[in-house]
Amino acid sequence: MKKIAQVVRNVPQHWVGDGFPVRSLFSYAQGEAFDPFLLLDYAGPAEFPPAEGKRGVDVHPHKGFETVTILYEGGLAHRDSSGGSGTLGPGDVQWMTAASGVVHEEFHSEAFTRRGGALEMVQLWVNLPAKDKSAPPRYQDLRAAQFPHVDLPNGAGSVRVIAGEFDGVRGPAQTFTAMNVWDLQLNAGGEAALRAPEGHTAVLVVQRGELSANGTALRGVELARFEREGEAVTLTAETPARALFLTGEPLNEPVVGQGPFVMNTREEIRQAIQDFQTGRMGTLD
Repeated sequence: MKKIAQVVRNVPQHWVGDGFPVRSLFSYAQGEAFDPFLLLDYAGPAEFPPAEGKRGVDVHPHKGFETVTILYEGGLAHRDSSGGSGTLGPGDVQWMTAASGVVHEEFHSEAFTRRGGALEMVQLWVNLPAKDKSAPPRYQDLRAAQFPHVDLPNGAGSVRVIAGEFDGVRGPAQTFTAMNVWDLQLNAGGEAALRAPEGHTAVLVVQRGELSANGTALRGVELARFEREGEAVTLTAETPARALFLTGEPLNEPVVGQGPFVMNTREEIRQAIQDFQTGRMGTLD
């Protein structure tokens, strides 16, 4: 059984741009504990009134890692300097590999802006191995219908497989290193027996409801990080609950970050800043 190493509770919201009220549940500033994951922002649920103007985050750069945006409610529009673009609806995922560097923008979609409503999403940053930080950027536009769902035994709920494998079923997202990204829906009283590979970092984000993880009580919005030893994680839902479960093989490489750039050395950070300032990461018209 994996023991819980850390529980994160009572994280205040702050605004990213004018479209995303987020709780930053962890970041790379906390050291290697979450390796290979760098940051997780949970946005919402928040209600937005109908509007005419854009809401979100204007053009900004990234280099050295990937951003994974999982949308649960609302609508998002993305475009980047590598040519990647997409409009996301509930259940969709965009997996942007910044790698050698991109600039991009993230706004509420035009349709969602005009009608208003609830926004709920997760943005996860995934580190890249040093050998892949200079790879060409890549954009995966993954639609809700692409993700397989696995029913849990005894009517406990279901697992949506975004990346990696659950019970022999693989998710469609392509990854550079071994990891799992699973959306969990648990019914009240349901029990899920999960297995995280030995040595993997494992993180559970409870988004809604109440459950226990290996005997520790959690509720939305709270996070549990497990020790890397052991494999078994047992979840028991006290109420209907939704959670995101992540596991990843640690890179065990130096992490040097500054804002939207995450590299291995300070010199690489200086080069990333120069690349952005001189337009080498491209532009958006």
